[in-house]
Amino acid sequence: MFELIRRERRPVTREEVAEGLGVSRKPAAFHLDKLVAAGLLQAHYEAPTGIRKVGRRPKVYEPVGETIAVHIPERRYGMLADVLTEAVLTETDGESARDAALRVAYRRGETLGGAERERLRPGRLGAERGLSVAADTPEESGFEPERTGPTLLRLRNCPFHPMAARAPERVCAVNQAFLAGYLHGLGSDRTTAVLAPRPGSCCVASRYPRTTRGRHRRRGARGRPGAGTAGER
Repeated sequence: MFELIRRERRPVTREEVAEGLGVSRKPAAFHLDKLVAAGLLQAHYEAPTGIRKVGRRPKVYEPVGETIAVHIPERRYGMLADVLTEAVLTETDGESARDAALRVAYRRGETLGGAERERLRPGRLGAERGLSVAADTPEESGFEPERTGPTLLRLRNCPFHPMAARAPERVCAVNQAFLAGYLHGLGSDRTTAVLAPRPGSCCVASRYPRTTRGRHRRRGARGRPGAGTAGER
């Protein structure tokens, strides 16, 4: 149905869709309204082109104007492109391209985490609750977070794959900086983003150390883009 309407390049009625696909009007109307609800089509009432008819104007359908892309699992190449573009435009003297990208990614994550903290107002976050709260926004960014233990939040999907497979030392570092900034903005000061590569998942995980000694050691390294690069033990 979607392809038929795109080919017509004009608003199309339910009857026209039904006739074009060889189905009855009722199921055609049902599925057309489902496509509207999904954001793929838009509908309004309008007399079809070239037809004069007395009475109620028929409901017509046409594609939405925005570009539609579907990736399963989810990919966010636009987000990575935005980070790299801003890094190029704001790179300072004496700053490498890599450092500029990490700086921009960290600030993007920090801004997102700060907005989430303002929305939730979670108060002071302990280590374990910090991981629980941190699971929400990374999911919206395509990371598919999963609690795999009391001290670890795994990211099952990399939204930048296969870019990360081509340049893991660059893309994974951007991932880590973004999530480190997000944790800081969220106020989850006892958790950190670490590189923990594993086949079939994102190269970055969020965790908090089991011991007080380990916690102080890691907290001293937080707040810097790319800090906390130790792999999962």
